[in-house]
Amino acid sequence: MAETYVYASRIKELAKKHGLRMSGDAADALNAQIAEMVKAAAERAKGNKRKTIYPFDF
Repeated sequence: MAETYVYASRIKELAKKHGLRMSGDAADALNAQIAEMVKAAAERAKGNKRKTIYPFDF
């Protein structure tokens, strides 16, 4: 994992609220998903000649 975008402890707390546990590497997978989402949103913003990512870019 290169960058950390989420706190694993917070994600584990959220899973616990749903009556589940979370594996140790699930946070890594979530971080990868977030990185891909931001990359896609950035490409959309650039494609629309903007320098700001808005909620509708996700």
